[in-house]
Amino acid sequence: MVATLAFSLLAALTLVGALAVLFFRDLFRAAVGLVFSFVGVAGLYVLLSADFLAAAQVLIYVGAIAVLLIFGIMLTRESHRGNPTNRMAVPGFIAAAALFAAMTFVVTSTRWNISAQPPQEPTTDALAAALFTTYVLPFELASILLLVAIIGAIVLVKE
Repeated sequence: MVATLAFSLLAALTLVGALAVLFFRDLFRAAVGLVFSFVGVAGLYVLLSADFLAAAQVLIYVGAIAVLLIFGIMLTRESHRGNPTNRMAVPGFIAAAALFAAMTFVVTSTRWNISAQPPQEPTTDALAAALFTTYVLPFELASILLLVAIIGAIVLVKE
C-alpha cells in the first residue's frame, strides 16, 4: 500500500516535471521542471532498491547537469525572450507519438520475468569495491578527461 502510494506520487512528480519542460515558455522554469523530473526518477530508483543509481541520479543529473543548465540560462543574454515557436512542432509531435506507440508495443508484447521479492542487499558496496580496486585507472582517466573538457569549454567561452 505504501509502496503503491509512493510510486504514484513519484511518477506524478516525474510526469509533471517533464510536462513543465515541454510546456513552459520560460527557460528557467522549464529547467526547474527538469530538476523535479530528475528527483522523481531518483525516487523511483529508490523504490526499485537501486540505491547506487538513485545516488548517481541525484549527484550527476540534479546536482551537476541541471545546475549547469540553470547557470547557462541565467548567463545567456537573450534568455528573457523564452522559447521561440517554430514550424517543427507538428512533425515533432508526430515523431514523439510514433516513438510512444513503438515503446508501448514493446512493453506490452514483452514477457517480463518478475521476481516475488526485490533484492534487499545494497549494491553500492559491491560497485564501489569494483570501482576502486579493478577499475581505478579508467575511473581516474575519466576524471582527467572531464577536467580537460571543462577547461576547454572555459577557454572557448572566454571572451
